[in-house]
Amino acid sequence: MKSKQSELTKSFLVESQRSISAYHMPRLIRCLKMLSEKDIWWRPNAASNSAGNLALHLSGNVRQWIISGLGNEEDLRDRDREFSERGPIPRRLLIALIRKTVEEACSVLGHLSDDSLERIYDIQGYRASGMYAVSHVVDHFAYHTGQIIFVTKWKLGKDLRFTRLPGAKRKKIIARVP
Repeated sequence: MKSKQSELTKSFLVESQRSISAYHMPRLIRCLKMLSEKDIWWRPNAASNSAGNLALHLSGNVRQWIISGLGNEEDLRDRDREFSERGPIPRRLLIALIRKTVEEACSVLGHLSDDSLERIYDIQGYRASGMYAVSHVVDHFAYHTGQIIFVTKWKLGKDLRFTRLPGAKRKKIIARVP
């Protein structure tokens, strides 16, 4: 049985799921598919992370904050390993991991109630409301997806066509009336 969700809660959770699963994750996966196995683990310098590290980090963050934190699953995260990994973990495994994690997180998000968003949780050493936890994950996912997109553009030297570059002409869309 689903807990009580106001229309605002339902809308917030649907948009959070959409942001992660339908907007950012496909771009992250497209970048991983465009990069060579070697370039997935490339770092511009010792102070930076590879796209592979960021994918591992996002999976760990989403699992810890949403699946474990709000969904009451066991927290098995090894955050330091997310950043120390040098690969090569094959692309297909990274993609499978991020897909599975996002799918599980969206399932948790779909079952949250008004009360669960107001409740205070202890996650990663922080005391945070459920609302903050969801917002944090959406922002965090967007932030690191942007970094992966930047690395991909840097390595490939081309527009990935996720957005329209300034000065590019917009195609006219003609609506068809039945």
